[in-house]
Amino acid sequence: MSHTVTAPLASATDDREALPSHIGKYRVIKRLGEGATSEVFLCHDAFQDREVAVKRVRAPAGADPFEGRFSERFFAAEAALVGQLQHPNVVKIYDAVADPVAPYLVMEYVKGSTLRPFCRADQLLPLELIVEIGFKCAMALNYVYRQGLIHRDVKPANLLAVLTNGVITDVKVTDFGSVLNLTSDATQVYRVGSLAYMSPEQLDGGTLDARADIYSLGAVLYHLIAGRPPFDAQVQSAMMHQIYNVQPQPLGPLRAGVHESVDAVIQRALAKDPDRRYENWEAFAQALSGLITAQQVPRGQIQGVLDSERFNLLRTLDFFSNFGDVELWEVVHRARWQRFHFGHALYRRGEEGNTFHILAQGEVEVYRDGNKVAQLGAGTSIGEMAYLAPSPDLKKHSTDVVVTKPATTISFTPETLVQVSPNCRHLFDDAFIRVLVRRLHAAHEALAHPRRIL
Repeated sequence: MSHTVTAPLASATDDREALPSHIGKYRVIKRLGEGATSEVFLCHDAFQDREVAVKRVRAPAGADPFEGRFSERFFAAEAALVGQLQHPNVVKIYDAVADPVAPYLVMEYVKGSTLRPFCRADQLLPLELIVEIGFKCAMALNYVYRQGLIHRDVKPANLLAVLTNGVITDVKVTDFGSVLNLTSDATQVYRVGSLAYMSPEQLDGGTLDARADIYSLGAVLYHLIAGRPPFDAQVQSAMMHQIYNVQPQPLGPLRAGVHESVDAVIQRALAKDPDRRYENWEAFAQALSGLITAQQVPRGQIQGVLDSERFNLLRTLDFFSNFGDVELWEVVHRARWQRFHFGHALYRRGEEGNTFHILAQGEVEVYRDGNKVAQLGAGTSIGEMAYLAPSPDLKKHSTDVVVTKPATTISFTPETLVQVSPNCRHLFDDAFIRVLVRRLHAAHEALAHPRRIL
C-alpha cells in the first residue's frame, strides 16, 4: 500500500463514506488510508499528469472544538512547507488548500508502504538494509534540520519504504504535521509525538534540537532490528517511567547476528541525556555508514554496493567538492555506475560519443598517436569535451583512454543529466570549468617549462 497517512489504516467496511469523485481539481482514484483526523486518497493531477496523494483533514467525531484547533494547526504546519523541502528522501508537499470545510494537502505519491509492517518479529528486514535505511533517514533529517525544522514525530508509520518489484530500494520521510519550525513566529503545538519513540526532553516539553529526532530515529532502528520497541508498557505512566529511567535491553540477545558495535550506535542515539547522544545528524549518519564500511553488519541479501557507500565515496572526490548532500544523492541515483578491468579502453580515437565519466576509483592513461600524454586518477572527469562539444566533429574522441588500474566510473549522458535538478546541472558546469582551467594551466606549464614537467 502506498500512502502518507500516519494513523492506523481503517479496515474496509460497507458503511464507509462514499468515495468522492474529486477533491478540488484532483480526480480521486481510491482511498489509501484514514485516521482520526485525516484521510488520504490516491488522486490524478490532470494539469501535471501525475499521481498524487491528497491528505484531507476532516472534522473530529463529535465536532470537538479543541481537537479541531489541533487539526488546524497540524494542517497549517505542513501547509507552510509547500514547495520548501526538496530532498530525494523527503516526501514533497506540492500544494495546500485551506478549504473552509475540509482543508487538504497535495503530496508526492510514493509506491510502497510504511515501515510499520517491518517492525513485526516475523517480517524483520535484513540488518544491512536497516542500517542503510537509518543512514538515508539521518541524511534526510539532517537536511530538514538545516531548514530550521525538527520533525518531532519520527516513527515507522512516518517513514515510507519505496518498493521496486517487491524490494525496498529507498525510503522517504513524511508527515510534517508535528514539525517544530524554529524560524517561525506563528503559534505552534508543543508536546506532540508518539510516546514509544519520544525522547525524555520532548516528553518534558523542554527545548528541543536535532538530538530529539536522533533519539526517535534510534528508537525506530531499535524496533526494526529487535521486532519490539526499546520501551513497552500497557499503561502510559509506566511507559514514561521507562523512558526516563530504564536503559533499553541490549540488541544482541534479541536478534542473532547483531554485532556489539551496532548495539553501541543505537544505544548512544537512545541516551537519556542529549549531551550523551550524537552531537548532530552528520555524526549519527557517519556512525551508521561506518558499520557497513567496517563490515560489522552481515551482507546477506544485499551483495552490491549500497547507496550509502556510493554517497560517501562521492564526498571524497574533488570533482564533487562543491556539491551539497541533495545534489550528491541525485548523482547516486541518476548516474550509471560501472566497473572496468585493467586494459579496458574507455574511449578509442576517432570514436564518436557523448558520454562522460568521472573516475571514482582506479587510474587511466591517455594516449595520442601511441604516446602517453596523461595519467588520471580518482576524482577526474574523462570525455567531457566530447560531451560538451558544440559540433559533431568535436564529438569524436582525439585520444585513446585505457584503464591501467581497475576502475569504477560514474557516467552520464545528455539524456540522464537533463533529469537532475537545475542546481545540480549548474554544479556540473562549474566542476567542468575547474577541470578545464586546471588542464589549460598544466598545458601552459608544459610549454613554458618542459624540463620541469618531465
